[in-house]
Amino acid sequence: MSQVVLDAKIPKGPIEDKWSNHKASVKLVNPANKRKYTIIVVGTGLAGASAAASLAELGYNVLNFCIQDSPRRAHSVAAQGGINAAKNYQNDGDSVFRLFHDTIKGGDYRAREANVYRLAELSLNIIDQAVAQGVPFAREYGGMLANRSFGGAQVSRTFYARGQTGQQLLLGAYSALMRQVAAGRVKLYARREMLDLVVIDGRARGIICRNLITGEIEAYAGDAVCLATGGYSTVYYLSTNAVNSNGTAAWRCFKKGAFFANPCFTQIHPTCLPETGSGQSKLTLMSESLRNDGRVWVPKKKGDTRPPHEIPEDERDYFLERRYPAFGNLVPRDIASRAAKAICDEGYGVGPTGRAVYLDFAEAINRLGIDVIRERYGNLFDMYREITGEDPYKTPMRIYPAPHYTMGGLWVDYNLMTTIPGLYALGEANFSDHGANRLGASALMQGLADGYFIIPVTIGDFLADHRPDGLSTDHPAFAQAIKDVEDQIKRLLSIKGKKTVREFHWELGRIMWDYVGMARNAQGLTKAISDIRALREEFWKNVKVVGENEDYNKSLEFAGRVADYLELGELMAMDALDREESCGGHFREEYQTPDGEALRRDDLFCHVSVWEHKGDIKDSVRHKEPLEFEYVKPTQRSYK
Repeated sequence: MSQVVLDAKIPKGPIEDKWSNHKASVKLVNPANKRKYTIIVVGTGLAGASAAASLAELGYNVLNFCIQDSPRRAHSVAAQGGINAAKNYQNDGDSVFRLFHDTIKGGDYRAREANVYRLAELSLNIIDQAVAQGVPFAREYGGMLANRSFGGAQVSRTFYARGQTGQQLLLGAYSALMRQVAAGRVKLYARREMLDLVVIDGRARGIICRNLITGEIEAYAGDAVCLATGGYSTVYYLSTNAVNSNGTAAWRCFKKGAFFANPCFTQIHPTCLPETGSGQSKLTLMSESLRNDGRVWVPKKKGDTRPPHEIPEDERDYFLERRYPAFGNLVPRDIASRAAKAICDEGYGVGPTGRAVYLDFAEAINRLGIDVIRERYGNLFDMYREITGEDPYKTPMRIYPAPHYTMGGLWVDYNLMTTIPGLYALGEANFSDHGANRLGASALMQGLADGYFIIPVTIGDFLADHRPDGLSTDHPAFAQAIKDVEDQIKRLLSIKGKKTVREFHWELGRIMWDYVGMARNAQGLTKAISDIRALREEFWKNVKVVGENEDYNKSLEFAGRVADYLELGELMAMDALDREESCGGHFREEYQTPDGEALRRDDLFCHVSVWEHKGDIKDSVRHKEPLEFEYVKPTQRSYK
């Protein structure tokens, strides 16, 4: 293993002062000079839209790219349940430190303390920002903002707008973004997919995109690039992510020299609609907020096919409440997911496939009234009824775990800069804040903290040392990058095989779910690596990509993404095989406590695994960033 030293640039001083001290010491760009710089922001979800709007508000020229037809369609809308913040309106003992503590513990002690404390600290600002934008958070009778609970916490710190919090927060960021578009400081490019990063003299200087309508390959130059393109859970084919969500932009940056951290840290969300067949394109998320009032149970008798209302109370197993009495149904996602899978594997699952458990609201409806439940979760209940044809007010929902959030991503330092100078990664595209398991309602928090409050400060520290030089896309590096993109497109179109892109993606997804999913072991991971390599070899000989490049070609779009996933999937399996411990969402069956919980090995694996591209994926080199815990001491994680 190489001995590359990864400098996280963590500021000195007490943890509560690090961010303030850092802001006071970074270099600044004169207001009159900001308009001389061009910053490229890829993505228009919460991280991308907030970053583009904030940077433009400061005076920078911003080029903003989104893969959808409108920024309002970014996948951030799917984060329904809420956003965490340590406002402590409930007066139930919350604080910035407790939010910091819960996040570190929830991630099973595999995240940097400094980054996580900053996130908790900035959570206070985020709520103020969103309220000022008009985000319609729920309020108590007296007018104070309301809170509810989420997994992994014993306080109520989650702010929400019914079951559509992500959508409402995105509309706030979108409003701020479009204000800057109207002012001429942001140029918005919709229906573009980033296919390469342009690196000149070791520094990120631009991107190559494909216009998804015309097929034209376009080049854009800038003084810095901010990647806010989300995660990569669609590597599993079926996931809660939108079908268009993908890991291509981050993966192409990895192949240009940006290190990739903890690729095996993926989250399986416990509250999703069960898979129904091979014809599905995605899985539907039911918000974790439902676990506030919904009780999870299965029949005590194996193979019990009676309708749920015919099963008496004493014949029901509320297994989360039984196993984790302190947290009950609000244990963190990784624990709830593994418990649901285990109970189904034992033969107690419900529904046509036996791969589901009940999420029951009868007790809450009796206690609170149907109107209160409708007010809290109405749109989620409507969505469930629309998809399944069943009324969750009358019969329990059926849920099962599904691939959701990815904690791994491009490695970044405290400034959110990757190992390529001038390339930043924001939100889910980076690895920095969630360790081995993200607590619910923290994705929105991180995306907005990165975009509104961190990158506007830290990017100036870099730009102050790099005067604008008038770089244009006439530079030979852009021509070479365009050629590389066009060559891959020509290669994909020329194969003319017999198996569709969808078939390859489905096969990859089955390998990933079976061997690199909720539970992993050395034998399965070794098989996954071998199977993925064989599938990738077949892909480049037998994939069928119809159409041409010069048009709206979904087959070509997906082919490029699947080609990347066939490489990323292998790296994920390699990382999981290398990490011989269990932590958070990474559950190695060889390493568990006597009662089946994750067993960390802090003496060997208290570090970030950071991978460097070296040509072929099998030759990738792993580096380590040691993790040091001064304020939260690692212990065996318990929610009992």
